[in-house]
Amino acid sequence: MEPVQTTSQVPNDIKAAMKNVGNFQGRFNLEKSGFNENMPGHKTSHDMILRQQPRTVKQEGSGINLPYEVRKEMALMLDDHQCALSVALHQYNKHHWMSEGAEGFISLHELLEEHIEKTTKHIDEVGERVTRLGGVPTAHPVTQHELSYIKHEVEGRYSIRDFLRNDLEHELKIQQMLRQTIKRAHDLGDFGTVETLEEVLKDREDLGYHLYSVLEDDSLVRGMNHLMDSSNQLKGDSSMNSSNKLQ
Repeated sequence: MEPVQTTSQVPNDIKAAMKNVGNFQGRFNLEKSGFNENMPGHKTSHDMILRQQPRTVKQEGSGINLPYEVRKEMALMLDDHQCALSVALHQYNKHHWMSEGAEGFISLHELLEEHIEKTTKHIDEVGERVTRLGGVPTAHPVTQHELSYIKHEVEGRYSIRDFLRNDLEHELKIQQMLRQTIKRAHDLGDFGTVETLEEVLKDREDLGYHLYSVLEDDSLVRGMNHLMDSSNQLKGDSSMNSSNKLQ
């Protein structure tokens, strides 16, 4: 028997994600360092002994034989990555908590748990590299979101495919920005940062591949067209043919 030939079509979720990433104009916040009253988390009434301002680098070095300007630029770029990864982690946590449905409750719950574990590990690795370069990593959640080149999705419950599409967009943007920093670190001779980020990038590519694969157009579930309207959306509470035994 000859196999049935079908035309493969890219799902709308993936098309939307690729379009948004194509319009992404990511930039690093190299000018945002030190205390800034306009930045969240930069004012306090607590009586504390300040040893180093946020997003600055030690002038005298940190045991790594790189010039001050190199360490400063790399530390600020890395801190932006650490902020972006923290935003991605918050969004993964939300989607992990809210995974549901026949295909999502178990399998996606476990998949997103892996993404959470990897992202937590990467935040630690990148944050530690910032410190090794003599910098002060950003830790205030509101400041992290302000500095991040990706933004958390709007609050609320959305479809599982919307959740995963938003996560895929994050992963593709993070990969793009990581490659920029890896190239820059190569140019500046900061090979320690290169090695750290190359490992992170490889893992982020795997995570993006997972999400892309889940959003692909093949499925073990068939016969669900009766639940969709003419716009390819769930019928929800709209009227349906009462004679349809599959409703």
